[in-house]
Amino acid sequence: MRPAVEAEKLGIPSVVITNSGFSALARVTAKAQAIDDLRIAEYPGSFGIDAPEQLRQRIAQSLAPQIIERLRSHPISAAQRPTAALRPDRVVFSGNHWEINRHYAQQDWTDGLAIVPPTTERVEHFMKFVEHAPDEEVAILPPAQRRAVPWTIAVNAVMAGCEPWHMPILMAAVKALADHRFNIGNMGSTSALLPFVLLNGLLVKELGFESRAQLMSRGANPVIGRALGLIFKNIAGFISGQNYMGTFGYPLVFTLAEDEDGSPWESFAVEQGFPAETSTVTLGVTNNWGPAPSPTSTVERSGAQVTLDVICRELVKKKRAYTFPGSGEHAEKAMITVLLTATLAQSLHTAGYTKQAVKQYLWENTRISLREFEWITRYTTAKERSSPREKAAAGVFSPEYAGAPDDLVRLLAGPEILHIIVCGDPHRNRLMTLEGGHAEPTTKRIELPPDWRTLVEHAKANYR
Repeated sequence: MRPAVEAEKLGIPSVVITNSGFSALARVTAKAQAIDDLRIAEYPGSFGIDAPEQLRQRIAQSLAPQIIERLRSHPISAAQRPTAALRPDRVVFSGNHWEINRHYAQQDWTDGLAIVPPTTERVEHFMKFVEHAPDEEVAILPPAQRRAVPWTIAVNAVMAGCEPWHMPILMAAVKALADHRFNIGNMGSTSALLPFVLLNGLLVKELGFESRAQLMSRGANPVIGRALGLIFKNIAGFISGQNYMGTFGYPLVFTLAEDEDGSPWESFAVEQGFPAETSTVTLGVTNNWGPAPSPTSTVERSGAQVTLDVICRELVKKKRAYTFPGSGEHAEKAMITVLLTATLAQSLHTAGYTKQAVKQYLWENTRISLREFEWITRYTTAKERSSPREKAAAGVFSPEYAGAPDDLVRLLAGPEILHIIVCGDPHRNRLMTLEGGHAEPTTKRIELPPDWRTLVEHAKANYR
C-alpha cells in the first residue's frame, strides 16, 4: 500500500491489490497521503485461507483483468488538499439533547454511545486548563494526518464526559499517540490492536482515579479511556470498517492507574526515568483481554513460584507468539504488559524478586518447543513465510531457533519487552497478561498550569 502511494507521487503508475473488505482501508490510507483516486484491484476472497488452485483461478479470472483495466483507464490525481482553518465558534448542529446525539451518531462522530453535547461554553471551560492557543498544533496524528489542537482535543473530551481538569492528561496522551515509539500508523490491524492508558503520580489520587479493585470501571478512569478512543477516531481518523479493521471489533479504550502504595517496587513511570513525584500518562497497546488466573500456593510450590510459572504459561498461549522472539531493526515490535495485584507483587518481593528479576525469570522460563513454534508460524499467520531457522540465520531470532524440533526455545526476545504494572484488587491473587504488537509503551509528563488548584476549584463550582 505505502510503496504504491510513494510510486504514484513519483509518477510511476501503480495498482494496489487488496482482498475483500480492505479497499476502503486502501482509499482512506491513500487519501491521508494526498492521493485522491488510488487504483485498486480487489481479490475476491481471503488470501490466507484459499487453496492454491482457488488462488490461481481467482487471480486469472478476476484479479489480473482488474489490474490491466485500472492501469489502462484510471488516471490518478495527487493534488494536495488545503487544510480548512479552525473555526471554534462554528455551530455544526442545533437541537435538543437527543437530536444532537442522533446527528453525531449519523455523522459517525461517536463510539456508539450517547455523548455530552460539546457546546462552545463547555469547551471553553476545558481551554482554561491549557496554556496554548485553541488552534496551536499539539501533534499531527496519522493515518488521517490531522492536526490535533487543544480545541478539538477538548471537544472530544467533552463528548466523552470528562471534567475540564482532565485536559492536561489528554494533552499529554495526544503527544504520546504521536510519538514514533507508539507507531500509531499500524494500529488498524485485523488482530484488533487497542490502545490503553496508564496513569502514574500524584494526580491519580488528587483527581479520583482508581488503581485498585475494579479500577477500569470506577472513578474517573472510564471517561479518560473513552476520550482517547474518540480522539483516536475523530482526529487520528481510525474508522471501524474503513481503516480500523479488528475482525471482531473493539472494546472501549480502558484506563489503568498504578497502585503505587501497594507495590513493593518502583513505579512504571520511575522505570521510564521520571521522578517519583511526577504525574505521567503512558499509552500502550494490547490485542487481548481475557480470563485472569489466580495463582495459589501449595505444599510443593510457593505462591511466588506459582505466580511466575502461571505468567510463563500465559505468555505461551498468546496469539502473536511468532513476534515475541524477534530483535533488531528487522524484527516486528512487540510489548507485553503484566498486571499483578499487590498481593502477588508482595509475595514475589518477599521471595526476593525485584521487578527486573521477575522479568529475567520470565524471559528465561517462557519456553516452547521449536516444533510447536514452527506450527504457529506456519499456520496462524499468512504473512509469515520465513522459517525460524532462516530468521536465526538472519539474526532476527536467537541461534537456538536453528536447533532440533523438540528443543525448547525462549519465546521472548529479552526482558525489555515485558512491562509490569501493580494494580487491581489488593485482596485478590489475580494477574493478567496483555500482548500487543507494533508498538512500545510511550510515557509523557503531564504538564499542569501554574494556577492549577484555583482552576480546579473554579471548574468544580461552575462547570455544568
